[in-house]
Amino acid sequence: MKISKEEIFKTFKLAYPVMIGQLGIIMMGVVDSIMVGRLGSVPLAAASLGNSLIFIILIVGIGCSIVISPLVAILVGGKRYTECGVYFRQSLLVNVLLSFAMIAVIFIGVNFIYKLNQPPEVIELTVVYMSIVGLSALPLMIYQTYKQFIEGLSIMKPAMVIAILANIINAFANWVLIFGELGFPKLGLAGAAWATFSSRVFMAVAIMIYVMKNEKFKQFDVTFHFRGINFPIIKKILRLGLPSGFQYFFEVGAFSFAVIMIGWIGANELAAHQIAINLASISFMAVLGISQAASIRVGNAMGEQNVAKIRKAGFTGIALGASIMSLAGISFILLNNFLPTLYIDDEAVISIASRLIIIAALFQLSDGTQAVGIGVLRGLTDVKGPTIITFVAYWIISLPIAYILAFNFNLGVDGVWIGLLIGLTASAILLTLRFNYKSKHIIHI
Repeated sequence: MKISKEEIFKTFKLAYPVMIGQLGIIMMGVVDSIMVGRLGSVPLAAASLGNSLIFIILIVGIGCSIVISPLVAILVGGKRYTECGVYFRQSLLVNVLLSFAMIAVIFIGVNFIYKLNQPPEVIELTVVYMSIVGLSALPLMIYQTYKQFIEGLSIMKPAMVIAILANIINAFANWVLIFGELGFPKLGLAGAAWATFSSRVFMAVAIMIYVMKNEKFKQFDVTFHFRGINFPIIKKILRLGLPSGFQYFFEVGAFSFAVIMIGWIGANELAAHQIAINLASISFMAVLGISQAASIRVGNAMGEQNVAKIRKAGFTGIALGASIMSLAGISFILLNNFLPTLYIDDEAVISIASRLIIIAALFQLSDGTQAVGIGVLRGLTDVKGPTIITFVAYWIISLPIAYILAFNFNLGVDGVWIGLLIGLTASAILLTLRFNYKSKHIIHI
């Protein structure tokens, strides 16, 4: 299909605020890692393990919240404006309840970390870190609900501004709490956790104030209340949201299990993985902006029941995402030896991380394609097929290959990352093929 320049412009116009906002979010993790890295490889390894495990839980809720954007976009495309606020309020109820469940799972889960066969000094710090960051699930889910709702209305810039401000707050709080500046106690890794919690509370409060005080949203009744519960809509949100959450769960869970395998190899390898995955996450968060924008464009076309527009929006998004990630891959190859030095001055860790960054460069194209592929399929409200695809790609293909290469062929951490590369490539191919098929067979939602 011919890629439309007009569609590229419209997609990128929606995408760039999301890209900047997502980069702001991931930069919190990058800044955390850089500052925690000054404490040594063990705290950095603990942050890597803690973030990986906690994100398995958070991503299910985040994935569930994301579906409100294409649902609202479909309503807008079909000019069903009065229903948008109803969907928002039901989504808010679902996401708040989900956040309480997520907090409970995190606090129960920390008791089982000791069974993961990780270095004892790493485990001790990880438990403290997760116990603090876990509390941020509630403000995170409130923020996600408001963010996804206004982005479904094609209003992208407020979340970008809030993310940038939150990043500044997080960096300042890290400096104060990790190192004990301005008279505060020196909390080390726990300080990074409290900084993350504080920044997420700010994000939730800021976006609530913006939406509630803005006249353009008054027609949707976006106040924080749970009156007028609509169970059919809640059922639809859960029917689409939970599979969407599990799509992310299968991918993030695979990467998190990879962290556990790398922990079996050693603390230096775990610290190197944290550096490489931080860098890969920067480009991935950028392409998530393309994914979100393409999902909204496809959703609008879906509301119009226009097959040609659906396919144009979808394939333009996929091509744009693949192009951006290819540029990121080239940058990783050129800077693979320099980038790890921004995090740590341990030569052993830097040497390992530089190799992993090369592998990360190789999977950028696949990662970009699969990320946008999931987004455009979500715009079609197609969630069950992608959920199966992500499960097969990561848990049936990627992880077994990663284990065999790492431990049977003695490739170590490099083998784990090669397995992840293969899984991402499989996911990218299958998701693109599914969009090509599903976009030709549209049904009304």
